[in-house]
Amino acid sequence: MTQYAFFYDQSRCVGCHGCAVACKGWNQLAPGPEKWLRVHEWETGTFPNVRTHMLNFPCGHCKDPKCIDACPNKAIYKEDKYGAVLVDTEKCKGARQCWTACPYGTPQFASEEPGTKMGKCTMCIDRLEQGLKPICVMTCPMRAWDFGPLEDLIAKYGDNRQLEGMPDPTETTPSIVFKPHDPKKTLVPYNVDEALSLLAKREGYGKVLPPAFASKDDVTQIPDGLLGHPKLIMKPKNLEELMRVTKVDDA
Repeated sequence: MTQYAFFYDQSRCVGCHGCAVACKGWNQLAPGPEKWLRVHEWETGTFPNVRTHMLNFPCGHCKDPKCIDACPNKAIYKEDKYGAVLVDTEKCKGARQCWTACPYGTPQFASEEPGTKMGKCTMCIDRLEQGLKPICVMTCPMRAWDFGPLEDLIAKYGDNRQLEGMPDPTETTPSIVFKPHDPKKTLVPYNVDEALSLLAKREGYGKVLPPAFASKDDVTQIPDGLLGHPKLIMKPKNLEELMRVTKVDDA
């Protein structure tokens, strides 16, 4: 069996959701929480060292997929031609042990109702059979995706299977290769303290308002809980949190 895989370049991704919307459209999924490809965005750091992170994740189609053994109804299997991990919806009873076992939260459900069947990324196996690449790969305007035999992607891009904040890849060995975003650098040098002083001032049109913040620490030392998305959450507690951490309803 030749294992096929995805490549994702975090440094190119701008979080446009084009891949996720295309995935929903191709697979005829309704707007809402059943997202076969999730777009995660979170922010870290404080001024002047702020960083926004992106991660688009479909399914790892892992070498050792924990979801297969976890399913009590034997509804999940790894096919031989491409190495795709697929679900037999006829056998699926919505037991959700697959979601519990998957470190990436890949199994998806359209609702919280008991018995809701699981859906997930199929590697676009229907497109592969037509000689086409997955729809997410072909849709990306920034060319952040690539797809092909895993050994070819490793030869081309290296063998990094994890981005910052993601689970340990040795647990399942996902068939996806990553390029992390480039190191942050200052393009135009400036005085940080002077910039903070200017940001605090609210003067203009003949009016002087109170400063935007009383202390520089208000900007450079952010209390826990203030940021909306301070870390990567691949396994949200419920569908409400899933919608919040993956941003938009139609993707």
